[in-house]
Amino acid sequence: MNDSTEPEALPSLLLAATRGAAELQATDVVALDVGDVLGITDWFIVASAPNLRQVRRIAEEVEEAVKAAGGDGPRRIEGLEDATWILLDFGVFVVHVFYDETRSFYDIERLWSDVPRIRFNEDGIPTS
Repeated sequence: MNDSTEPEALPSLLLAATRGAAELQATDVVALDVGDVLGITDWFIVASAPNLRQVRRIAEEVEEAVKAAGGDGPRRIEGLEDATWILLDFGVFVVHVFYDETRSFYDIERLWSDVPRIRFNEDGIPTS
């Protein structure tokens, strides 16, 4: 579905989401280009945090950042109650915010190891 997985070709709202996550020190932020193999979305953004309160706040900040960039709120949000894995579905991309231990357990990057990926630095800027 995506013409390019080069960082400069990323959708602006996806970049707003990664920067929102970075604002609250999300770690290991990565975008997975799942569009050609999944069909229901083009991108997964995966991020994590070492405590549940931070996971919840990152999800809230991502939602606020996307709205501030002119996007709609998520179509669906799952996992806010226990905050070990919060999913925000924005349509063209889905954000997964994990508690560190939960991310290690599910290891969705391994499940999608065959798709192109872009990593982000601590400021939410693409690095690869």
